[in-house]
Amino acid sequence: MPDVSRGPSPADAPRIDEAQVGRIFREASGRSVATLIRILGDIDLAEDAVQEAFALALGKWPDQGLPPNPGGWITTTARNFAIDRLRRESRGRELIRDVAVLRHGEERRHPEEVGSVHDDRLRLIFICCHPALSTDAQVALTLRLLGGLSTADVARAFLVAEPTMAQRLIRAKRKITAARIPYRVPAARDLPQRLRPVLAVIYLIYNAGAASPASVEGDVLCYEAIRLARLLASLVTEEPEVAGLLALLLLTESRRRNRIGADGSLILLRDQDRTQWDQAMISEGHAIVRACLRRDQPGPYQLQAAINAVHTDANSTAETDWSQIVALYDQLLTVTPTPVVVLNRAIAVGELDGPAAALALIDGLELTSYHLFHAARADLLRRLHRHDDAADAYETAASLAPAAAERNFLVGQAQLMSDP
Repeated sequence: MPDVSRGPSPADAPRIDEAQVGRIFREASGRSVATLIRILGDIDLAEDAVQEAFALALGKWPDQGLPPNPGGWITTTARNFAIDRLRRESRGRELIRDVAVLRHGEERRHPEEVGSVHDDRLRLIFICCHPALSTDAQVALTLRLLGGLSTADVARAFLVAEPTMAQRLIRAKRKITAARIPYRVPAARDLPQRLRPVLAVIYLIYNAGAASPASVEGDVLCYEAIRLARLLASLVTEEPEVAGLLALLLLTESRRRNRIGADGSLILLRDQDRTQWDQAMISEGHAIVRACLRRDQPGPYQLQAAINAVHTDANSTAETDWSQIVALYDQLLTVTPTPVVVLNRAIAVGELDGPAAALALIDGLELTSYHLFHAARADLLRRLHRHDDAADAYETAASLAPAAAERNFLVGQAQLMSDP
């Protein structure tokens, strides 16, 4: 068995419950998996070892307390589990020698082995985003490995069924093995062509966190996405879409915490106290958007950042420049003609031309499994005084909403529409 005797043992170590162990694990698992994949070159082995470390932590920490460095404990324990497994398998002999180098001092590695990216998690994103994989597979696999998301969470991010996503992840891993895709960082000259899925996965990591605005896990994912976006922006300075993504995340994050009230209830944009928005993030995001505008190379992340800049520049919903937002959505539709963009544009049109015009634009969209589609329809029907139809739409939205705060809000709205 791996030597884990140096785990938490002091009598005065802080005690925690199983939920806290789970939170710490989700915070550290992405870093641990990324480190072990770099060392071992085996996705399944890395994932299994980290899960074994988590199971051991779940048995030890609530009784014995936290170790001084929980994240480091998980990585070290997982590495020991992996080594123990490799010792039992003939194929692991060469890998054990490689792991020994790390155990006796990573400083012995030559600098060129690190490549142009100096962060394990960001390196793993680039590795998972190898051109041999489809874009969907690249993004899904990276979300699963780095985001600490379950297969169900990843499926929700892609608006597909969980079994479909499970098969997608299995095929992606098999492709990496069959194609002998190297666990190697692309050279600096190759980074720009690998950016599209990398940007997508960072954005989806953030969205996965924002979907749980009142949870610690949501905070972890959002902060990690912003950290990776900052790191990427410092690495690839010539690509405006990287800056656009960072601006988009900052401007979205500036108001994320205001979506949930003290009682856990959802607060819509129109009802939020804008004086509580993070002005430092807004200022930084606006500055990045202005720099992008000067470059005049618009892309989807820059345009979404510009839309958020308009929202965060207004003192209220009534004072928002909705005509500018519609114009920006028109540009976004030319580069990203998706049903979700059509839906968001229609909501802005509804502020300019009324709910009937917006409803005509979204009815018929193929977004029946997307809760925000039904929530938007419900709000438009409410404004048209079609209360029975609005109640049905709110109930459908509630049945699909992933977060409790949203479900509760939508159920409450449905009840309001049903009351005489």
